[in-house]
Amino acid sequence: MSEEPQASLEIQRALKPEFLTHTKFEEFNLPAAVLSGLNEAGFTYCTPIQAQTLPVLLTGRDVAGQAQTGTGKTAAFLVTVITRLLSAPEKSSGLPAAIIIAPTRELSHQIYEEGKILARHTGLSLVQVVGGVDYLKQADILRRGVDIIICTPGRIIDYYKQGIFKTEGIKALVIDEADRLLDLGFAQDMRYLLRKLPPYDKRQSMLFSATLSYRVMELTYEYMNLPEFIAVTPETVTVEGIEQELYHVGTDKKVSLLLGLLKREDWGRALIFVNTKVGVDHLTHRLKGNGWPAEGITGDLPQRKRFQLMEKFKKGQLKILVATDVASRGIHVEDITHVINYDLPQDSENYVHRIGRTARAGKTGRALSLACERYVFHLESLEEWLGSKIPVVWPEDDWYVEDQSGPMAPRRKTRLKSTTRRRTRSVQNKQRDSRRPMQKPRSSHFPGAFFGFGPEPVPPAKTETSEKSEPSPGKTNSTRGNKVSSAPDV
Repeated sequence: MSEEPQASLEIQRALKPEFLTHTKFEEFNLPAAVLSGLNEAGFTYCTPIQAQTLPVLLTGRDVAGQAQTGTGKTAAFLVTVITRLLSAPEKSSGLPAAIIIAPTRELSHQIYEEGKILARHTGLSLVQVVGGVDYLKQADILRRGVDIIICTPGRIIDYYKQGIFKTEGIKALVIDEADRLLDLGFAQDMRYLLRKLPPYDKRQSMLFSATLSYRVMELTYEYMNLPEFIAVTPETVTVEGIEQELYHVGTDKKVSLLLGLLKREDWGRALIFVNTKVGVDHLTHRLKGNGWPAEGITGDLPQRKRFQLMEKFKKGQLKILVATDVASRGIHVEDITHVINYDLPQDSENYVHRIGRTARAGKTGRALSLACERYVFHLESLEEWLGSKIPVVWPEDDWYVEDQSGPMAPRRKTRLKSTTRRRTRSVQNKQRDSRRPMQKPRSSHFPGAFFGFGPEPVPPAKTETSEKSEPSPGKTNSTRGNKVSSAPDV
């Protein structure tokens, strides 16, 4: 009798979200400093990927994990790296001991911010090494010495070639979102960098990816030490909790339908995906012209501007963010209520990456997709990859809202940044202008010339040099050896 009320009280309490497991971080043999960081970050219970990977990782074994964004894999490998460095018997003075590689600057920044919280009480130092940030400042930090490097491939390889980044002390390697790294064309850079690290049996390697494709598996076999493969299926991580809807609409009506959906939906923060950079600029202009607080983010946006927009979006100061798939990597915001696919993705895997931005941390969300005649051809392969049909909703006539935005101003041509390039281009222009136009050679054949009806031959024009070199009557030609070539007879 006494057990039943106790059980009912436990059921009513249910403080932890449903997506978490019953495993607590304190059940693992973690240093006190790491537990303090986890408490400050608000992490008490493990997510499924954390509960499955940490028991293996904390023994020192390699792991290749399959998990979508927002499943807690960042905390899983950060806890492992920090614990491993704290338990290391000896430390190489000034040399980095761990390197975490991410596909984009936004994602590396997200890992860096979370790492600072978890390592706050450990005394370990972290640095973010990415492009678009002060080159000399990052180089000075590396020279002074750092424990954990969080980077993108391009900039860290540059520092390695300059002799600034040393790899001899690396004891832990993390490759986050490996499928994105390969999709973005970093396969060659990754192989170059991994070959420069200590052998796989001298370090612990961790790889996380949304999909374990053949290309990703090839990396694990070549550069990891018999990794344990752990997968959290996308169906239980990303699609569950997301209400999906599909709207068939013509290209000329897409903006009007989007404006109507924004007016009808009860949304708090929306992330809109467009396939191209030009499309991001165009749609952002349309939304602003109709009074919606929207900003666009693309891969070529200056780094400082990108970080500012990301912070505004996370703090709720910016309600609508329009982005491409590449620029959206690293957007980890738990309160995105709506993901809108203004363009259907050309890659089916990107659909799961996109809608995974909502319904995070066990919450619910809505994913709305507009299928126009340009991108509807990708719908069949997308639904085949998902294994189910996306529910179709047919909009009523009053759902369309007239576009009130004006024409978009033409883009200004970007000036050459390098003075050397401008100087070189100026010299080339002068050389091109100084060239005389090519004269069309006179034809030596005329119709009817065989019968004597051709035009009279034009005698070659005497040049000033030939006149000077022509000998005068009664004098011997002393310049016979210096003949001046003349135009051929026509």
